[in-house]
Order: sequence, then structure tokens, then C-alpha cells
Amino acid sequence: MVLGLQGQRTASVLHFLCCLWAIFALSHNIGLPQSARREREHTYGGHWKHLTFLNQVLQTILFVLCVIIDVVALCSSSHEKMISSLLVPVRDYIFSTFVFPVGLFVAVVFWGLYAYDRELVYPRELDEVNSVWLNHSMHTTILPLLFIELLVCPHKYVRKTKGIIGLTVFTITYLCWIIWVNYASGIWAYPVLGVLDTPGKIVFFSIAYLIVLMFYFLGRLLTKQLWGK
Repeated sequence: MVLGLQGQRTASVLHFLCCLWAIFALSHNIGLPQSARREREHTYGGHWKHLTFLNQVLQTILFVLCVIIDVVALCSSSHEKMISSLLVPVRDYIFSTFVFPVGLFVAVVFWGLYAYDRELVYPRELDEVNSVWLNHSMHTTILPLLFIELLVCPHKYVRKTKGIIGLTVFTITYLCWIIWVNYASGIWAYPVLGVLDTPGKIVFFSIAYLIVLMFYFLGRLLTKQLWGK
């Protein structure tokens, strides 16, 4: 698959629209009102202890980079090579190593747990705080954004070892963070962790890591099928 000038313009428009939506959804997540439960949750770590929020931040950063690269490519050809050499590797690494596997993980695991028992991940009392559209902006619309980016923009993957190390460091860092939040405040970022004993948590974390790693390899495979080398 190769993008001509018209394809580049189309990709630029899609990037711009995705960027606007990502910023809009992120800003509304930050501006959520606080019920009594959410006020307690905000006493330590705030939004930053939720993978959903971190994923929204990563997606927003990605699409901001995409828009910058597109604008320079279409409007300032003299600076395109310099900007591309600086930003394109960063864009590709963020998408391939973090945004695609983490975003897919958030959507699949959230709705999987929600279908099994929503109280484990999204208690009913949150319906009084979060509107339906806002819940979908955090856990559903992130999915089409991933595949739009996958389809309209070729991403160069780093070597598997570097990609796996980057994703593993991110995963371990996040797990250490939510464990620390619980140690410091007694708050689990997700209700499901509150009902599991220590062996159960270890199994849960291990399965979660294997799933996100599987999604990383899925992203590599899909990119190769769509764009070749």
C-alpha cells in the first residue's frame, strides 16, 4: 500500500479529526465532576492511576505528532526532511510499542470484564457521574482511532527486542505504580483487584501482560500485511 498526494491529504484530514476528538475526549475526562466515590479516588494518583486515562494521553500525543508531521509535509517541503527525521521515528515508536497494544488492551479487557461483571471494572454508581458517551469515548472510540491510524499511515517497527523491552518496561512501571497507590492510600485503581487475593493478582497481572504482548505482535503482523516492509 502506497500513499500518493491525494492519499496524504486524506490521511492529514483524518489525523486532524482524530486529534480533535482525542483532545476533546481527554479534556472531558479530566473535567469529570466528583461524586463521593470519585472524590475518594482522587485523593491519591488522580486520573494517572487509570490505564484508560494514560491511553488517552498517549493517543493524544500520537495524533498531535501526526498533525505536526502532516502540516510540515504539505506546507513546508523545505523543512519536511528535518522534521520527519526527528518526529517520524518517535511517532512510529509510540504507536507501535504503546498506543496500539495498550489501546487494544483497554478496549478488549474493559468490555470483557464489563460483560462478565461490570462491578469489577465500572460500578453502576459511576453511571451517575459519567455519561454514556463519555464512557464510550474512554473505552470504545479509542478502537476505531487505532485502526484508522493503522490503515492511513505506515509505521516502521523497531526490532522485536527493543519493542518488547519498551512495552515490558511500560507495563512493569504501571503495575508498580498502581501497587504503590494501593500501599500509600488503600485504593485499588480497579475494583477487580480488590476482590482478588495475592496469588489471584499475580495470575491476573501475568495474563494481562501476555495479552498486551500478544496485541503488540498483532500490530506488527497487521502492519506487515498492509504495508509490507
